[in-house]
Amino acid sequence: MTTEARIPTREVTGAYGALVKLAARKMLGHVPASLGVLWHHQGVLKGALRIGRKVDAWDALDRELATYAAMAAAATVGCGACLDLNYFLAHGHGLDAAKVREVPRWRESSVFTPRERRVMEYAQAASLTPPAVTDELSDALLADLGPAALVELAARVAFMNMSARMNVALGIRSDEFAAACGLPALAVPSASQGAE
Repeated sequence: MTTEARIPTREVTGAYGALVKLAARKMLGHVPASLGVLWHHQGVLKGALRIGRKVDAWDALDRELATYAAMAAAATVGCGACLDLNYFLAHGHGLDAAKVREVPRWRESSVFTPRERRVMEYAQAASLTPPAVTDELSDALLADLGPAALVELAARVAFMNMSARMNVALGIRSDEFAAACGLPALAVPSASQGAE
């Protein structure tokens, strides 16, 4: 982590801790510091990991669209750790890293299709307080994606909001996964970009 979280990390120990660290090393290459923060309440950690695995198994929404939605939601909330992790995971899934790195500035980038833009607009609108999803946007996505994928999109955005807001509130920062594997830094939106 680039700076300390608001709660000091705790050593991840015991049989369950060994399993969690093994899984983290396999998936990420190392054990993120955030595990030491969440280790203070293993029930929260277990629940979040369990939900995350279930979310990852959903397949009604195209993986690329799901990644864009998660990252657009994370950018709206302001979770650098979530953006970094999803950028890293997208690279591992073989998605176009040059395109994925543009998600934080999706409104001004020219690399996205109209469907991709609608998905990110939905993720951003659903992540605002209060949510600002319109009937028109929902209707367009229902026609584009179908009902199952639209339900999944809403649920993925909700899960990312839970994760991102928890990370931001706890002061959990990026573990620099993307930089560690040589990915260029995520694009940064210009000062004029904002929710419309």
